[in-house]
Amino acid sequence: MNEKFFDLKKEKQDRMINAALKVFAANGYKHASTDDIVAEAGISKGLLFHYFGNKLGLYTFLHDYSVRFMKLELTTGVSSAATDYFEIRRQIEFAKMQVLKNYPHMQQFLERCATENVSEALMAIERQRGVIREVYHGLKDQADRSLFHDNVSFEKLDAMLDYTISGLMAARFCDESFQPEMLYEETLSYLDMMRQIAYKKD
Repeated sequence: MNEKFFDLKKEKQDRMINAALKVFAANGYKHASTDDIVAEAGISKGLLFHYFGNKLGLYTFLHDYSVRFMKLELTTGVSSAATDYFEIRRQIEFAKMQVLKNYPHMQQFLERCATENVSEALMAIERQRGVIREVYHGLKDQADRSLFHDNVSFEKLDAMLDYTISGLMAARFCDESFQPEMLYEETLSYLDMMRQIAYKKD
């Protein structure tokens, strides 16, 4: 990556990053088009290639940038003292909301990267591909599992919430109603409902 990219005005950096996140998230590496990215960003293809060399260079930069940005928000946004699983999830979703205010498609891009199957793309992001997953696991491992009903599987509950939250985001993008704050509030309603079901009564 050309380090001079960061000499650009922040608005232009973010416009290029957001355009690439959107196209890669929607299409995956193989079918993402640099023509679509430059059209979305409102720049020339020559400028894109000047900073990133080619599509793979852009994809590699984007993954590295997204991992670093998301990891920072998660690790600083979730208290190391939190042991209530649903409070940890709330703090995770709040941290993600802060990310999505700047980069609406970053979460979807990272989820798409996790299922990427094109070999050259996989090789380019292999070193950091599992970083965010490990961050999530570490944060969730803080949870006091003794609060759950004996017949509740922590792993299944956690996976169900992951699928639900991902589905909510996809649905809001599909119907063009996505707003980070509204998604956060909607997610909290699911967390509150599941708390009532999963926790032992006091």
